[in-house]
Amino acid sequence: MSAPALEARGLQKAFGGLRATDDVSFSVEPGSITALIGPNGAGKTTVFNLVTNLFTADAGEVRFHEQRIDGLSPARIANLGLIRTFQTARVFPGMTVLENVLAGRHRMVKHGLVQQALWLPAARREERDLAARADALLDLVLLSRYRDTHATELPMGAQKLLEVLRALMAQPRVLLLDEPAAGLNDTETAELAALLLAIRESGITVLVVEHNMSLVMGVADHIVVLEAGAVIATGTPQEIQRNERVIRAYLGDEVAA
Repeated sequence: MSAPALEARGLQKAFGGLRATDDVSFSVEPGSITALIGPNGAGKTTVFNLVTNLFTADAGEVRFHEQRIDGLSPARIANLGLIRTFQTARVFPGMTVLENVLAGRHRMVKHGLVQQALWLPAARREERDLAARADALLDLVLLSRYRDTHATELPMGAQKLLEVLRALMAQPRVLLLDEPAAGLNDTETAELAALLLAIRESGITVLVVEHNMSLVMGVADHIVVLEAGAVIATGTPQEIQRNERVIRAYLGDEVAA
């Protein structure tokens, strides 16, 4: 068995008197899609923030390919290849769709400011290669017709897809997606599902927080369920669908009965 690509061990976080996470532990296998689900307020985004150290955990640890990362800065964690998106789409205003996608690659550009300013051949080749990669990603989700449009002019659903593409340009080893289907219509959700499967096939590991259960059950290899900040179930989509505690968490005791 290979080591987990990502592992949380005993994560705890409280805000004042409110415990947001309570001994959260789970692992994400390499090359898989793992979904983190739960009712509103279950602590899913808080877990993302702890994993990427936007919030400092009160207790517990996070390991990325066996390396402990909970003491590292978010920038250092991103440089290791753990890349995330946010619940609300965050496109860069004043930049086109193509420029927003290219921005995801900024940390890995090989040629410096002087080479780019002088427009040296190596810098030109690199820019052409990056633009071709960005265009291919836009084609994948049918956004290529908007490549020269200001990103803020896109519908919210398209902005969410754009954020996923920008994260992919950073060449993640593990990609964390926070509610990528929020605001997407049925067609866009189908495109997202196809994109997630393509990401997995390319060898990138995915951890996704999502409320769209049809999407989750269609693409996830493994599911972790949170309720009130604690893990209440883990398993395959089929196992989670039959889990009575999960049903009660979503629907209530009376409906589950």
